[in-house]
Amino acid sequence: MFTGIITDIGRIASMTPTAQGQLHRLRIACRYDQTTIADGASIACNGVCLTVVQSGVDQTGTWFDVDAAAETLRLTTAKGWVQDTRLNLERALKIGDELGGHIVAGHVDGIATIVSRDDLPDMAKFELRAPRDLAKFIAAKGSVTLDGVSLTVNSAVDDVFSVLIIPHTLKMTTLSGWRAGSEINLEVDLMARYAARLTEMRT
Repeated sequence: MFTGIITDIGRIASMTPTAQGQLHRLRIACRYDQTTIADGASIACNGVCLTVVQSGVDQTGTWFDVDAAAETLRLTTAKGWVQDTRLNLERALKIGDELGGHIVAGHVDGIATIVSRDDLPDMAKFELRAPRDLAKFIAAKGSVTLDGVSLTVNSAVDDVFSVLIIPHTLKMTTLSGWRAGSEINLEVDLMARYAARLTEMRT
């Protein structure tokens, strides 16, 4: 589990297709202390929970390797990642950690598309279009995870919703690079999904 609070921005140092294109081995450069990264650990990369298969240190710093399977490549923006792509990183939640965002599973539900970007004096406003089947889980003042970042929904009408990004978040994540047409990993709020399921069961 995660909280959607980004702790580092990583960079894809290399990509190696394996298993007849059904699997991609990614080496991600980061600033984490390598001694704290255990094989088998979960790290969210742009909101996608991936498992560390090995880690190490080279002349540029710490790196860890993960495998992106065919399903991940099909359902997330990982299909478009290339060498030097920057990724929002978050380590898995530990007992006693501060829950600064909201409960995030790291299981991307779909891909949202940036409709517009409006740079305001003290923040940036983005409008995004969600897949139709996921839009029902997104509500104003509710939580949503975009490229691994926990955000509050500002408005939601039909399948379009908006978020306001403060300068700190723009500085500490990859969100400053979002533009109209950008594809974004979307994870809806778990509580909204459970609430919708309960409503369905009662009807």
